[in-house]
Amino acid sequence: QVHFVESGGGLVQPGGSLRLSCTASGFTLEAATIGWFRQAPGKGREGVGCITNRGGSAFYADAVKGRFTISRDIAQNAVYLQMNSLKPDDTAVYYCATGSSRYCYSDYEIGHTGGYEYDGWGQGTQVTVSS
Repeated sequence: QVHFVESGGGLVQPGGSLRLSCTASGFTLEAATIGWFRQAPGKGREGVGCITNRGGSAFYADAVKGRFTISRDIAQNAVYLQMNSLKPDDTAVYYCATGSSRYCYSDYEIGHTGGYEYDGWGQGTQVTVSS
């Protein structure tokens, strides 16, 4: 069973940027649909965005659209979440996971899922946006 490793989180001021990384040993991320999710204190897990395994189409929740971008690095076997114009509401633990591409087909879908159709949950990486 795959387990992802997320990294790149930290403390950043509002308006700042971070790039999160998602990697996994013995698992080819290029061939997988990868989702990014987050969970803020006292709240349920929510979808942030996803990228499909075929064609690499990406979809984003309304809350992050235009600010976050998902990309792949085939050579590094990694998927990244570039986060710009960060807001205090973006403060959460961020996770990546893999799922079927039928759960990554629209902005609405990824923005309204808690990721229960996804697998490979790691420890996550903490992102704190505060001045």
